[in-house]
Order: sequence, then C-alpha cells, then structure tokens
Amino acid sequence: MTDSGFQPALSRRGFIGGAMLAGGAGLLPRMAFAADGGEALYPQVAALVHKYADSGRLPGVLAMLGRGKMQTVIARGVQTLGDPRPATIDSLYRAYSMTKPITGMAAMMLIDAGRLGLDQPIAEILPKYAHMQVQTTPDGSITDLRPAKTAITIRHLLTHTAGLGYSITQTGPLRAAYIAAGLVPAQVSHKTIPGLDVAKPLPSLAAFADALADMPLVYEPGTKWSYSVSLDLLGRVIEVVSGKPFDAFVTERILAPCGMTSSGFRVAPANAGRLTTNYGIVGNTLVPIDPAATSIYLDPPAYPFGGAGLVTSPRDYDRFLAMLLGYGVIDGQRVMTERAVRMGTSNLLPAGAGGISWDPVPTGFGAGGRVGLGADEGVFGWSGAAGTVGFVNFRTGIRAGLWVQFMPSTALTIGDEFRAAVRDDVSPAKAAA
Repeated sequence: MTDSGFQPALSRRGFIGGAMLAGGAGLLPRMAFAADGGEALYPQVAALVHKYADSGRLPGVLAMLGRGKMQTVIARGVQTLGDPRPATIDSLYRAYSMTKPITGMAAMMLIDAGRLGLDQPIAEILPKYAHMQVQTTPDGSITDLRPAKTAITIRHLLTHTAGLGYSITQTGPLRAAYIAAGLVPAQVSHKTIPGLDVAKPLPSLAAFADALADMPLVYEPGTKWSYSVSLDLLGRVIEVVSGKPFDAFVTERILAPCGMTSSGFRVAPANAGRLTTNYGIVGNTLVPIDPAATSIYLDPPAYPFGGAGLVTSPRDYDRFLAMLLGYGVIDGQRVMTERAVRMGTSNLLPAGAGGISWDPVPTGFGAGGRVGLGADEGVFGWSGAAGTVGFVNFRTGIRAGLWVQFMPSTALTIGDEFRAAVRDDVSPAKAAA
C-alpha cells in the first residue's frame, strides 16, 4: 500500500497544530452485536461489570468482547458522575499504555518492509545513543557510571529491555533527573495532584530523544525487562526512518485503514461530550483528576506520546485487536502482513532477559505487549494506567477490552479480575462452536 491510499481517511480526521484529533463518530464502521447484550454469553464478565458499576465503586464499566465479526458489549453506568450520558462503545477513553502495542506494530511494519532491523542499533538512526552510560547501581547514583557494553537495538525498545528508565517506576536521583528534564512522556491533568509529579514536557519528540540520550541507563541493554520510555523513543525512531511525523505515520498506516475514526492524540473540541472523566481513587472516594469538560486531552499535546498518548473508543480499539486476530486483515483490507503480525505478537525478549517483573507467571514480550507462555500461550496485549485492558487470544479467537478510567490502576483489582473472567467464560470448545 502507498501512503497516498490513506489520504482520504487522514483528511477527514483532521489535524490542528499537528495534533491528531479523536472524533468522527458518524464515520465509525459497524459490526454485528450480540442481541442479548452478552450477559448470557459471558456471565463472569457480566458479573464483574455489575459488581463495580452497580456498587458505585466506578461510575461506569464497559467490557467489549469479539469473535470474528461478532461483538459483544456489556456496559453499566455513566461516563462522568452527575452526568446522565452512559458509557458506550463510542465514549472516549485515555488509553495510556495501551498505545504501546500500536506503536510496536507501527515499528513492525517498517521492519517487515526492510526499513528497520529488529536487531539494528538505534545509534545508526539516532547517533546520540552511540555511547551510553549505565548506572553502577540501578536507581543509585547518576554519576557513578560505566560505559554500556551492548548497543541499544530496536528489539530492546520493543520489549523494554533497552535499560532506559521511567519516572513512574524509577526511584531516587534518576527519577528526579527525568522529571527535571521533562522526560515524563504522558499527560494526566491540568490540576496539581498530590503525589503526582507533573513536569513541563519537552516541545518535540526530537527534543525528548536528545534529552533522554543524556540520561544514564538503569541496566545493561538486553539483560533485564524493565518498564520504560522505550516505546516513546521508538516513536522518534519511526518518524526519522519514515520521514513523517510519528502521529501522521500511525494514522496513515494503522488508525485510518483499521477504521479507527475516533482515535487520536487529542480530543476534537466538538467531541468533548464523548470523553469520559478520569478519577483518582482516594480511599473509597472517587476524585475527578481530569474532568471531561476541561480535560488536558482537549489541548494539543507537546508531541505524540508513543507510549501513553492515545485517546480511543472501545469500538476503535476492538478494530485494532480484530486486525491482529485477522493476521493483518480487517474487513477484507490488509493493514499489515501476516509475517509482521506473527513476529510482533511473538516473544521477542532477548535470551536471559526474563519476563515482566511483576507478573506472577513466566511471560514473554513482543512489540509493545505481553506475550503469554505455557497455559497462556496465544495471548497478546497490554493495559493502561487508567485501568483499561486490551488483549487477543489467537488460540481461542477471542479479543477483549475493559474500559474504565481511574488512577492508580493498582487501586482496584478489576483488571486482573477481567482477565480471569474472560478465561472462565471462554474455552477452546466454546470458541470452536
């Protein structure tokens, strides 16, 4: 496919100040829906939705599951407390880290086309990364350093094994240095929130990449899985290699051909009424930290955050998942090659790097998302900082999304409960029926 083939879809989405807009409800593709609302098909998922929404623990909960062209939606509650508008598949949600698999698949397209190499050193694209330094003690001194022995590669960026840091996971002086340098690649709120450091972001992905290169690595590249800003840096790699702004590349190559007309790095002002409110959970109280009417996502972002920047709808993200389950094809249109999808959803971790540090079972990692191993084989997906979850299971043919908006995501166990409920409701025998 040529880039020009996507221009009609791109132009109808619109750009303001270079920031891709989320909107366009009238252009949304349609699929078939389960007539009973899905509660009989997925009783455990339905019980979970009722548990959190009917009790008032969350203002709204929406689960969206699909198999083939059939979509099932189980939804309760509203987008915002005190507002009667219900949570629907066309409501807009902050995806946060569920942006990462989309960025990962964008990179896989360039790898598949021979424009990037999976094990290519990123210094060949971003020369400032040629001579990185590593902390002698992880999260210790930022002056007690040693030269890195291994070059950071594209594989490392895709799998969080580059040794880079993250202000949400690091501690001590390195975390403070990231915040002071504006290396906090996400936006949360206009408000000052206790316990949440809000730095002024750098003005561009280029500036972000340059400043990040001056920071020491936490770990030797390729040796350890450590959650990081690597997918944000990958966004800069993508725009240098493709010759296009990162958000334009993602729109032209993934969002538009998938029919994801409500997804973008900024919410169009006309669509503010579809945006959910993001809440902080303090004790048992919901506190609005990013009200829909005044959301920071109504403003242009400093730059498109490849690790945490997208706003999307449940309907849209389901189309991305459906494209993956179709091995690159959706509605008869090929978006990615089967080879690129298979590679991107496979375990790309370097040998010996280990899996996700907080996961209780052994895991793999692919192009921006978790790869299931053993009994979990066939699963690929990731979750977001505001409680969202999205994954596919190639073995059962199921795709699943959980749509909520609260922080921190660890305040409730709904994400883990959702994964378990989907497992309980779906069996290989049922999938084959």
